[in-house]
Amino acid sequence: MDTITDIMQTMSYGPAPEDSGVVRDWLKKHEAGFGHFIDGAFTAPGETFDVMNPATEEVIAKVSQGTAADVDAAVKAARSAQKDWAALPGHERAKYLYALARHIQQHARFLAVLETIDNGKPIRESRDIDVPLVVRHFYHHAGWAEILADEFPGARAHGVCGQVIPWNFPLLMLAWKVAPALAAGNTVVLKPAEYTPLTALALAEIVREIGLPKGVFNIVTGDGETGAAITGHPGIDKVAFTGSTEVGRLIRRQTAGTGKGLTLELGGKSPFIVFADADLDAAVEGVVDSIWFNQGQVCCAGSRILVAEAAAKRFEELLRRRMQTLVIGDPLEKSTDVGAIVHPVQLERIRSLVEQGRAEGVTIHQGEAPAGCFYPPTLATEVEPASILSSEEIFGPVVTLTSFRTPEDGVALANNTRYGLAASIWSENINLAIDVAAKVKAGVVWINCANLFDAGAGFGGYRESGFGREGGREGMGAYLAHPAPKAKRPEEKPGTLSATPVAEMAASAIDRTAKLYVGGKQARPDSGYSYGVSGAKGAVGLAGLGNRKDVRNAVEAAHKAGGWGAQTGHNRAQVLYYLAENLSARAAEFEDRLKSFGQGGDAAKAEVATAIRRIFWYAAQADKFDGAVHQTKSAHVTLAMHEPLGVLGIACPTALPLLGFVSLVLPAIAMGNRVVAVPSQTHPLAATDLYQVLDTSDVPGGVVNIVTGERDVLARTLAEHDDVDAVWYFGTAAGGRMVEEASSGNLKQTWTEDGAARDWTSSEGQGRSFLSRATQVKNIWVPYGE
Repeated sequence: MDTITDIMQTMSYGPAPEDSGVVRDWLKKHEAGFGHFIDGAFTAPGETFDVMNPATEEVIAKVSQGTAADVDAAVKAARSAQKDWAALPGHERAKYLYALARHIQQHARFLAVLETIDNGKPIRESRDIDVPLVVRHFYHHAGWAEILADEFPGARAHGVCGQVIPWNFPLLMLAWKVAPALAAGNTVVLKPAEYTPLTALALAEIVREIGLPKGVFNIVTGDGETGAAITGHPGIDKVAFTGSTEVGRLIRRQTAGTGKGLTLELGGKSPFIVFADADLDAAVEGVVDSIWFNQGQVCCAGSRILVAEAAAKRFEELLRRRMQTLVIGDPLEKSTDVGAIVHPVQLERIRSLVEQGRAEGVTIHQGEAPAGCFYPPTLATEVEPASILSSEEIFGPVVTLTSFRTPEDGVALANNTRYGLAASIWSENINLAIDVAAKVKAGVVWINCANLFDAGAGFGGYRESGFGREGGREGMGAYLAHPAPKAKRPEEKPGTLSATPVAEMAASAIDRTAKLYVGGKQARPDSGYSYGVSGAKGAVGLAGLGNRKDVRNAVEAAHKAGGWGAQTGHNRAQVLYYLAENLSARAAEFEDRLKSFGQGGDAAKAEVATAIRRIFWYAAQADKFDGAVHQTKSAHVTLAMHEPLGVLGIACPTALPLLGFVSLVLPAIAMGNRVVAVPSQTHPLAATDLYQVLDTSDVPGGVVNIVTGERDVLARTLAEHDDVDAVWYFGTAAGGRMVEEASSGNLKQTWTEDGAARDWTSSEGQGRSFLSRATQVKNIWVPYGE
């Protein structure tokens, strides 16, 4: 037997197994198999599949494979319950959520052990991290339910939410989605992951225990086909998915044109940036918490270590030494650091990717792992940025290490990914850390920490890591809908454009050639063609017929104007005020242009006046649409920063050619975006006249680009363009569906609406909702009070 002195020298621990007897007894009670949980009761088991304990490869349960009929029944139950659930006062919904949080606490040990047996993660993680966070989310959202009417006036529930969650945090991902959905007054049809459905089914028993009304919470288990049946079901009003980017693309296409709300939390390849002045020992522990937590099966895991060249050798030595101390093995052993991979299929994927990296010449450092579904913590060095290990999400305990020389190099390497979920930055220079946090393209940034989560702070990504947030105010807002305007007569598709000469042009003093506006300069269309613009008495001018190459040039010009977003809100406001002043000085000219299209004098005057007021309003908002500071974990605050989306494509409605253009372009540029705008297809000259005002108002070249032509052709090009970050489309229903489908390539954010639905002359034509659409929230975790 070791003496206390020996133990103090070796820091070794004796066995400390977690008792799994209660969970085993529960599983034995259900050895005939689990049915679905629909309308407050479990169905009889149908066709079942096996659920395995990945650490032992033992079959521990049989779970029903959901069919289309099962999904129909669950959606029907949720729809039946939704009206009454939403009609409850927020206080009443809050009481149910409080009760759910309390009962989860009372069953915390049971849920933690079940999660570990089902998923393979160490008991310390499920017990000390996952389940407490589950409780936190239900308490937090009980609070939102209580104050919902005050904090989100005019908002309403979406209706029935279809939710599909992954296997890496089975119970926690459920809480992230179910808690805000119920708080908002939605009902839920949820599909847990095929590999890890058991804690969701256990929670269904707890839901029954607290007496939640029947049909409010429903579970249908099964594989990907079951998930597709939920996300594509016509009775689902809002879809929330966490999983792979590839499946996220499929869901984006599947839901296109349906009007369903959609949030996607997808893959990641997060950078872990270590500067030379960092506390290297602390940073090494950060790596342990980041990539070897949950066996690296974490979408936001810091799987790419980027270390300043001056510290790289020392950091690698410390990291390799720390790897040797990690305990790999039985997840129910309380001293285990790294548990089992969730399934043999995932284990084989990890092995395959590492071998591909080895074949590329990467050096692999790893220890030993027990036989079975285990994989050792792995460090890959001498890794090029193009290596498969640097670019592909491995979703296992594998991390790469690459050095950099300057902060600019570090940021470039960090952003050299199609993802943008998270980043971790380590430096004792807080100025440097904050500066880099602002430049990294990621929805969550941790400074001198990693993998911290709290219900009070939003979580979600940029780029191909998806869109939408979970947690925080913005996560609550994702489960609420605001009444959208509806058109009495939907906008019709504009007629086909003709590039042949028009019969006769209305008389004017001097013919003005309306060119495209790209990079602050007038540009002839690449096609070489123009089309006639009709007025009340025949053609009033010609507009360029833009094409794919014109859009490409405009997008390139917009990217070169990236400094616009880096300016202060005050500086942008001054430019926009100047723009309003110059438009006001030329108001009579713009009124005449609108009258030439056939508008009456009063209507033209009102449109120009409203456009001027709208520019002033967005100039005023440029430095006032602020983020927030969240009090989250102790010794930290979380800065929720509103950042521009980047390059935004805008397809404008046909009517009100000046006001429609101004109402969409101004909120975008007020928030720091650069735009490629397609003005009214039928009357684009009101917008092309505006570029003369832009030229004289100090708007930097490339901030506003105007490409005239066929709206749907140009909108498709913008939606398919991988360097466009978002598209707003106001046109026909068919065009909106097309834009949403085409956006799935890089999973850009979209806003599609019937072009005739909104009264642009009223308060519907402006508001904070436009600013929210024009921004994304970056949550930066900053040490505070240590």
